[in-house]
Amino acid sequence: MRKLITLLPLLGLLYMSCETNNPFVPEPVEDRFEEDEAAILAYLEENNLTAERHESGVHYIIEEEGEGSEFPTAFSTVLVRYKGYLLDGTVFDETEDGDAVQFNLANLINGWRIGIPLIKKGGKIQLFIPSNLGYANREQPQIPAYSPLIFEIELVNFN
Repeated sequence: MRKLITLLPLLGLLYMSCETNNPFVPEPVEDRFEEDEAAILAYLEENNLTAERHESGVHYIIEEEGEGSEFPTAFSTVLVRYKGYLLDGTVFDETEDGDAVQFNLANLINGWRIGIPLIKKGGKIQLFIPSNLGYANREQPQIPAYSPLIFEIELVNFN
């Protein structure tokens, strides 16, 4: 009888996971990789920019590599100055008055986890991030769902 009592809630959860419109099952993310890639390449061309392309689909321009021999990892705590904007130039976030802010890189969007480890302390990078490595289908304040993003980032320090 105990096994049945333990099994019933599990069966209920399994049943709920099969339902449509279930709040516990995330909606599938639309694959917009090709559209985002085309939009990023068009932006780069229109602005006469030459960027490298990471295998993930992130395009980047290293403006300053930085100093030292160590690079942060995707799990580093980073101290950064940054500006984030959409391909149309709309700024949605930035550090204020030259102040740097600290983040645990593991808690940020995948585009940052991929791009920040490409520079060292004091380095500067521009990241052109496809929506699947940004916020995907999750609308954010001033950021529509499925938006490719641009970030200008200075890595002040990390540990």
